[in-house]
Amino acid sequence: MRFFLTGLSHRTAPVDVRERLAFPTGEVEASLRVLKQEPGIREGIILSTCNRVELAVTADGAADARAFAAAFLARVRQVSPDWLRPYLYDYEGRDAVRHLFRVASSLDSMVVGEPQILGQLKDAYAAAKAEGTVSGFLDTTLTRAFTVAKRVRTETEIGQSAVSISFAAVELAREIFGSLAGRSVLLVGAGKMSDLAARHLRNAGVSSIAVTNRTRERAEEMAALFGGMIIDYAAFTDYLPQVDIVITSSGAPHYILNREQMARVIRARRNRPVFIIDIAVPRNVEPAVNTLDNVFLYDIDDLQRVVETNRVQRRSAAEQAERIIDEEVARLEDRMREREVAPTITDLKAQLEQWRLGEIARVRGKLGPLTPQQEEAIEILTQGLVNKVAHGPITELRKHAGHTHGGAITEAIRRMFRLGG
Repeated sequence: MRFFLTGLSHRTAPVDVRERLAFPTGEVEASLRVLKQEPGIREGIILSTCNRVELAVTADGAADARAFAAAFLARVRQVSPDWLRPYLYDYEGRDAVRHLFRVASSLDSMVVGEPQILGQLKDAYAAAKAEGTVSGFLDTTLTRAFTVAKRVRTETEIGQSAVSISFAAVELAREIFGSLAGRSVLLVGAGKMSDLAARHLRNAGVSSIAVTNRTRERAEEMAALFGGMIIDYAAFTDYLPQVDIVITSSGAPHYILNREQMARVIRARRNRPVFIIDIAVPRNVEPAVNTLDNVFLYDIDDLQRVVETNRVQRRSAAEQAERIIDEEVARLEDRMREREVAPTITDLKAQLEQWRLGEIARVRGKLGPLTPQQEEAIEILTQGLVNKVAHGPITELRKHAGHTHGGAITEAIRRMFRLGG
């Protein structure tokens, strides 16, 4: 049995290629049913996300799984194999296991440490399990990958610090307010990054999100996403005293909030703190606003500095995670080697025990009556001889299990000791 993994990701293929290869909802299951009928293929799983598409299979030794995987992906996604081939990577055996562990642990993600990939891999596993395409080695490897990912999360700080602008905004907001439960947010402008920051703030527990935008239709679209209210753009400053967090991303060519306006806001709030995230370029908020007590203003450069600091911390955590993965790959290898040769070891011990008991029975009539002490001596003597005979073959089986010549050694031992099956 051989284990192969073939695929592409954000590291090897641009987004337009990933889009063409991605599996729409429902098509993974249909493709798994096709995969199940392929000769020589024992198991398979398809992982399809916005940043990667991968096919992992176990195959009979004679099957050319690497060529099969590339051809299969091209066929089920209806693209040319020659067009697809330059974007693909291939892993086999230990390297494939290690890659799978790294993917599950988010070490191969565009944002190292992001948690979504583990859930996506679990969904892919559930689909393959439901279609009956994982059951043996791949089943064991995937369930181990989930354990490895949990260990990485538990033993390192890989997911603890923000490495995107939107996550950094939430991290800073928590530093200012502690819990974000019950806090209110105003989005001034409806850009992509303010959308992302608002999503993360919503997930962090803020109670309400209001939206204002020069184009009301866009404000309505974004407000619908968050169940928020719409504030008239011409009068949004009047609403500011009610807001704890302000995210500005307006395309205005000048400041839309200045120090004088924010001084009035903070007085109206009776000096309760306000957190302003200005992610517009050019900036929407006059820098002098930051001189006001209890007003905390961060622009895109401030957030980027937080991100860079956290990236350094995550790189250190990633190095620790890589060591964990190396340990876990070696542990799985040892486990699978034992499993591979276990039937032969069991058969060998049973055969030797059968021969031992047969020889004792054959000579027992010649020995006459034996005392309990003599019976015990014969047991110890014959069991000791059997153990010495078994030691060499068992050691060789375990030593060479998993290697290319391991099968030949196993077969030789089975023939030598006349093991059936």
